[in-house]
Amino acid sequence: MNLTGSVALVTGANRGLGARLVTELLRAGAAKVYATARTPGTVTAADDRVQALALDVTDPASVTAAADAAKDVTVLVNNAGVLAFGSALDGDLASFERDLRTNYLGTLGVTRAFVPVLERNAPSAVVNVLTVIALAPVGSMAGYCASKAASHSMTQALRAELRDRGITVLGAYPGGIDTDMLAGVDIEKAAPEAVAERIVAGLTADETVVFPDDVSAGAGSVYLSDPLKLEQMLTG
Repeated sequence: MNLTGSVALVTGANRGLGARLVTELLRAGAAKVYATARTPGTVTAADDRVQALALDVTDPASVTAAADAAKDVTVLVNNAGVLAFGSALDGDLASFERDLRTNYLGTLGVTRAFVPVLERNAPSAVVNVLTVIALAPVGSMAGYCASKAASHSMTQALRAELRDRGITVLGAYPGGIDTDMLAGVDIEKAAPEAVAERIVAGLTADETVVFPDDVSAGAGSVYLSDPLKLEQMLTG
């Protein structure tokens, strides 16, 4: 997709990967980027092409208001997410429900709200920021993995439903990223700016699946050849 002159909206854009995605979209030629957050005052807008916008993906009224305010969007980037730690048997169910409500239902709700906008402004695109552990779970993040696995399945369903409406759907599957979400977790982490760069490059290259860092690229290669082997790697 040619991003020159495009209008993008990025959820969860006030920090971490979301903020870097805003920067990369501008670098790729976007004419405007709506940088959304529950509290828009937390968005740093150093470029006059950035417009801060309130959006809580778990609040239907907030989602509707954002879609009404951003009727020129051609690229929707579903990046907002939360992560609760806990195993399948011992994790706090309320926290797991929060992950599902945000990462799956929130992403789906935002996408549904913006599909009429994207269809009217086609050709357009939806980018869902998922995770490589949506494809095989890590035991200590069982609820998070399940919520992202649901979003992975939803991404596949959307790709089929939106294909004939001029809307492409890209799923991005990063590994660990060096952001606040994984602060204190001792794993290999990619720089968020590098991950953002690869996601935007995948979008411009019309890819539908992107493994945007070295760890996820390796894990993705294993998954594509032997899904069970990846599951064993991550749980072993």
